[in-house]
Amino acid sequence: MKFILVLLLAFQTPRILIHPPIPKPTNEQSVAIIILDRPQSDQEIAQLIRPYRDIKLRRIFKEAIDGFSVQGPAETIAKLTNQQHIMNVSQVTQYQVETEESVKIIGGEEVRSYFDAKDERLTGKGVTVGVIDTGVDYTHPDLQRNYAGGHDLVDNDRDPMETLAIGKATIHGTHVAGIIAANGKIKGVAPEAKIVAYRALGPGGGGTTEQVLAAIDQAIKDKVDIMNLSLGNDINGPDLPISMALNRAVDKGIVAVAASGNSGPNVWTVGSPGTASKAISVGASTPTMEIPLLLIEGSRNKYRIQPMEGSAKWALDRSVDLVDGGIGRKEELRNVQGKIVLMKRGTLTFTEKAENARAAGARAVLIYNNMSGSFIGNLESPLTLPVGSLSKGDGVFLQKEIKKQRVAARISVVEERDRLADFSSRGPVTGTWEIKPDIVAPGVAINSTIPGGYLSLQGTSMAAPHVAGACALIKQAHPDWTPVQIKAALMNTAKPLVKLEPEKMSSTADESLGFYRTYEQGAGRIQVDEAIKATSLVSPSSMRFGKYSDDHDVHQATLHVENRSSETQRYSFSIPQRMEGLNWRFPLSFTLGPKESKEVTVELTVDPKVFLRKVHDGYIQMQAGSSTIHIPYLYVLEEPGYPRVMGFDFGESDHRGQYRYEVYLPGGAEEFGIALFNPEDYRFVGFLDTKTNVKKGLIRKVIPVEQLPEAGTYLVKVFAKKAGKEDFIERMIVIEREKE
Repeated sequence: MKFILVLLLAFQTPRILIHPPIPKPTNEQSVAIIILDRPQSDQEIAQLIRPYRDIKLRRIFKEAIDGFSVQGPAETIAKLTNQQHIMNVSQVTQYQVETEESVKIIGGEEVRSYFDAKDERLTGKGVTVGVIDTGVDYTHPDLQRNYAGGHDLVDNDRDPMETLAIGKATIHGTHVAGIIAANGKIKGVAPEAKIVAYRALGPGGGGTTEQVLAAIDQAIKDKVDIMNLSLGNDINGPDLPISMALNRAVDKGIVAVAASGNSGPNVWTVGSPGTASKAISVGASTPTMEIPLLLIEGSRNKYRIQPMEGSAKWALDRSVDLVDGGIGRKEELRNVQGKIVLMKRGTLTFTEKAENARAAGARAVLIYNNMSGSFIGNLESPLTLPVGSLSKGDGVFLQKEIKKQRVAARISVVEERDRLADFSSRGPVTGTWEIKPDIVAPGVAINSTIPGGYLSLQGTSMAAPHVAGACALIKQAHPDWTPVQIKAALMNTAKPLVKLEPEKMSSTADESLGFYRTYEQGAGRIQVDEAIKATSLVSPSSMRFGKYSDDHDVHQATLHVENRSSETQRYSFSIPQRMEGLNWRFPLSFTLGPKESKEVTVELTVDPKVFLRKVHDGYIQMQAGSSTIHIPYLYVLEEPGYPRVMGFDFGESDHRGQYRYEVYLPGGAEEFGIALFNPEDYRFVGFLDTKTNVKKGLIRKVIPVEQLPEAGTYLVKVFAKKAGKEDFIERMIVIEREKE
């Protein structure tokens, strides 16, 4: 027997759903990071925890943070908050990996013709990049020359090789290292930079706060120039230990680059360590790609297909029938020869679905999402069949059309570049209202090294190492530049991306209307060739005016403007388009001599009675000599009244017998649960899942089939409690037993 879950529309129940308290967590062993208010010796730390006999000291951190990690009962660890000199006790969270044209699009190929002060080509030579990830296959022929040693913080030795065990093998760190500095069959962004590998994520690509902190601590000791973290979790907050550690690394002269996360396209989804204020947080854009569009005969609508990595090219030269293939089981594909097969995501892997269709003679496969939005998928091995994905909305619509009548379709292929990837996490950062990500870089269909060969992958994990490699090139060109200056050069010269293709935009329209929001793309897509040539630097490179509370509240942002050229330059601000309720004050035009700098203040007053937008963002333009610098800004008039629980979705996983849910908790929760009820008498049946002390962010979890209830229809109450208040949403699910 198999289970199928169908998520139905929400509805209002005529009575209150009552469920028992969620089960109390057992007092099992847990691990926590203890942050101190000042450095302390090993002896002082031992003295601090001596009264707690059931707590064990694990690691002491001296570089990344002032603190240590302990293991013991959660109840006992919580008592440490009362100790003198302890600022914060943070439970360890899980971190996961965030899964040639791209080098060219960011200006990397152009830079090959540039030379440094020693008259050597800009290749990253003399710059060391620490890769904190799953390890690196240092035997790969494209990485052997660049490898400069490393550390394994999982097994605590000096061998940071990828996990090779069958079923738990990893490839991620090797892929990231190749994007930065491959120097063989393929060329990375900085092919002569040195790579130091820190294995902080173990089998399957998972690790903990403690391991990542230990890697950052070691990288600071090793005095790397740049560190890349293509990893993360879904917690949107500025003060997690990892974010604090990256800020400390930057203060010590190390450029910290972090992936923003793969939880887009919704706002508030940026996760740690991409929330670190001083790090460079990187979102994902697309390189130049050929994108197939599905055209239905008799309709003007076009449906965007996202090709899966490993599929054949979409080169169908004539109209063919589009037919329903269920979820892609063999018995559902009896009449698909020569046709495009539409399948629903779930139960089978993408490769299993495609292989079944190929064996049945299909021309192509389209897999639509079983959760809201679109997705990007990878096939396990290359196929001779075109395979692509559709959004849930497009797939459901097409499936309905197929059931009503015969549907004939054809394929048109267009060239796209510089689109923001749907999966790329968006900001802003909750609480601080910082704009994150800071910039974007190519992160879709990126070919790079893996153990034993090469593979194309996608994710902000692939975008971040483009930036790390770009930083290596800038560091070689300007060895005296600080992390703040390198970040400014990248952001000041970035290209803001627009949602509409230029030829589709009205010639009279305000171009800014087509821009992605600042908290989606930051300053825009990096242009490393322009960053290296930058003669003016403005930092911070985005302005956060914060939250406005009173009538005519005045907020200021201070900018440091620096002339790096050998000539006097003139600076001035362009006045933004007038908007009722907003009043800007800019400094008058000024000049700076060679190597001079100046602090300037930008002031914004908001009248909340006139200007009613709760969150407002955009770009301020500064004319710096002959160059124009776009400076992103954001202010908040009122914190959005978002509920404590939102965005619940539920569906089959991509593997048999597994199901998954996701839900967003904007403010976190002291208690979270998914309660099941009988829809006829509202009797409580049980909990599908429960959690306590959940941090703000997105929760994603796979539910094995053995945890599902009996077959039937259930009313689901998804609730979050905090500070005595409970918010909830209700849904209906149908669990059916399906014959094999």
